[in-house]
Amino acid sequence: MFRKAARIILTLFFFVGGISLGYALVNSDWLIISNFILRIAIIILPGIVLGLLTYSIAPWVIAKAVRMTEWLERKLQKMPLSDLIGAAIGLIIGLIIASLLGSALARIPFVGSYMPLLCSIFLGYLGLSIGYKKKEELLNIFNLFPKFGGKDKEKAVSPKFEPGRLYKVLDTSVIIDGRIADICKSGFVDGILIIPGFVLEELRHIADSSDQLKRNRGRRGLDILNMMRNELIARVQIYEKDFPEIQEVDSKLVKLAKTLGADIFTNDYNLNKVAELQGIRVLNINELANALKPVFLPGEEMVVQIIKDGKESKQGIGYLDDGTMIVVESGKKYINQTIYVVVTSVLQTAAGRMIFAKPKYNDRRTVYEVDAIG
Repeated sequence: MFRKAARIILTLFFFVGGISLGYALVNSDWLIISNFILRIAIIILPGIVLGLLTYSIAPWVIAKAVRMTEWLERKLQKMPLSDLIGAAIGLIIGLIIASLLGSALARIPFVGSYMPLLCSIFLGYLGLSIGYKKKEELLNIFNLFPKFGGKDKEKAVSPKFEPGRLYKVLDTSVIIDGRIADICKSGFVDGILIIPGFVLEELRHIADSSDQLKRNRGRRGLDILNMMRNELIARVQIYEKDFPEIQEVDSKLVKLAKTLGADIFTNDYNLNKVAELQGIRVLNINELANALKPVFLPGEEMVVQIIKDGKESKQGIGYLDDGTMIVVESGKKYINQTIYVVVTSVLQTAAGRMIFAKPKYNDRRTVYEVDAIG
């Protein structure tokens, strides 16, 4: 619909322009035509020619314009907000100076009429380039005004990251997981938590996904970040700098961690291994959760509810409150019952911990029956 409307508008524009050109030719001093029909033909003919020519090439022109606009939009979306603001401020300052300087240079004979345009192009580009490169200094100017101070001062100032300080870089998976917020509030994590801009961009794409599950996960991650920013203002900082030469988000995280000498918080198994190969310390919340699970030694007793049968014959499967799976030998007959079991062995795997046990009593007594007997 948009392309059809644009094609019609362009055709009408050039049709009217062609008629204006024909009218100017008919009424010029060097072309004198007395025949009324010929005058009308000369007026209408350029409009018809330009209109037909525009109508035929308009789809190609519109397609090129749309592709160029989409390319520009993608480039601007990848740029951090601080870069865009700095470039915009520099461009505005450059155009203001060009306007003042162009008015003075306009009085120069012969070339004066071209000077305002040349000054706008040159100084506009110069201001854009300098504003982009000096964005931090430009943004820090706002700290001189009182209304930008106060409680929001930390949010208005772009934080300076110094290699050697204690930083923790958050991965997308650990943000969506959500447990990082509770761990930080408990005080077991020290240092400054860094949220890279490209991680925020990945979260935004997930939150805008057409898949409902992905959309909910992305929105949950954004909610977790907002909560952490509000409750841990001094310890949570956004890192806007990107690494455009690197495409993969995991590779960017590793590069950022090496640049700042930071640790990486993640639940991603592959990122965990890659970062360790690069000599980067990895903090995996799943490993922390496994380490905090209670330790059971062979011979200890516990209470478990058997909820399903196992892979092997006569096995029963139950779970502890923390999700640890318990494989009970000869436990199939106790499905949907709660019994006492004795631990026989414990197996630690990459996926977590598994406990193997056997029923304490062989006469199918449940916990309630044992407690009633005393």
